[in-house]
Amino acid sequence: MKKEIVDILIIGAGPSGMVSACYLQNRGINVKVVEKAVFPRFSIGESLIPQCMDNLEEAGLLEAVKKAGFQKKFGARFIKGSQVGEFDFSQKFGKGWDWTWQVPRADFDLVLAEEAQNQGVDILFNAEVINVEFEGNRSITTLKNKNGETGQIQADFIIDASGFGRVLAKQLKLEAKPRIGAHSSIYTHIKEIDRPKGKEGELITFEIINTGVWFWYIPLSNGNSSLGFVGPNEWFDQFPKDNSGAFREMLKNLEYYNERFDESPFLFEPIKMENLAKNVTRLYGDGFVLTGNSAEFLDPVFSSGVAFATTSGLLAAKLTLRQLTHQKVDWQKEYVEYIQKGVNVFSTYVKEWYSGNLQKIILHPNPNPGIKAQICAVLAGYVWDESNPFVKKHERIVKNVAALIEMEENNKKA
Repeated sequence: MKKEIVDILIIGAGPSGMVSACYLQNRGINVKVVEKAVFPRFSIGESLIPQCMDNLEEAGLLEAVKKAGFQKKFGARFIKGSQVGEFDFSQKFGKGWDWTWQVPRADFDLVLAEEAQNQGVDILFNAEVINVEFEGNRSITTLKNKNGETGQIQADFIIDASGFGRVLAKQLKLEAKPRIGAHSSIYTHIKEIDRPKGKEGELITFEIINTGVWFWYIPLSNGNSSLGFVGPNEWFDQFPKDNSGAFREMLKNLEYYNERFDESPFLFEPIKMENLAKNVTRLYGDGFVLTGNSAEFLDPVFSSGVAFATTSGLLAAKLTLRQLTHQKVDWQKEYVEYIQKGVNVFSTYVKEWYSGNLQKIILHPNPNPGIKAQICAVLAGYVWDESNPFVKKHERIVKNVAALIEMEENNKKA
């Protein structure tokens, strides 16, 4: 492997990296992407939310994804026993996309990468970053390929979009205590022979087992469906050690989906991920910025991963372009504070989901249409729209509405 000199090195060819790369490539920047894996490769995070459509469109990737024919997603459904809360993105508060996709990530990420290459982006697959040395903003990154050969890339700036690989977070010791509790997940895919027609295939469904434990069902356009459980680490301790046996036992906890998947063969051994939430002490430094899951991950419950990945990837690319053209960039204000605004909103909703307050609102049998539309906008990912009270006042409004519901229920019982 030879030494190369580029303007921008992007670590990771997932959605965040591809949005960054295409934005910069189309503006004449010399970009190099390095990716440890070989595509297609499996990844979790299959249910998108509408806000990410804006990012894909601005990066020039939307039309390629449209042509791929993925399963359209029009909303989300939450079920607990006889209680059902259903959200239609077309009924949300404010402007924005009213649909998105549910995608096999191996296929989706490949579509993005191939389109990026079509646009001229240079992607080096099967290349692992083993060391990064900084001298001011400039960096020298050492890579190793599958044959053990090494090479180097000199760059004026690095965008770390390495996802759960968290390359710079690990190397620079930026790992921090997550803001969400210790949760685990286990998931697999099945082939559905008799999937119900209609709405069942156009939504993500969350079945709530108890306040802290839930199950996802994501139907995909290739006839497969993604199934998974999320809950506190200790909830998983009661199940067998082998993942297949554990998953079969977990399925017995379902009520709405009771027995539906019991005979379905797993397309792969269920994968368990422990301690899902991630965080860092800082999002940028001299010569680098962190995007997507390489920076922070909250929880799978509202499918925010790809939305934050593409939002941060796009913003990082815009600010990097300005810095390269010798314009002043306030990374703290323009990047960190902006991204944290959205993360803080979703963090509140994740915490209030597991406290039970948000579940009370979502599952209310006679929801207030205005409140429902405003929450729907948050679920669609429009968490920077402060004209929405459930964004602007997120730290207290969920608690307050849940308290009113509880008061209403107590009055009925009295």
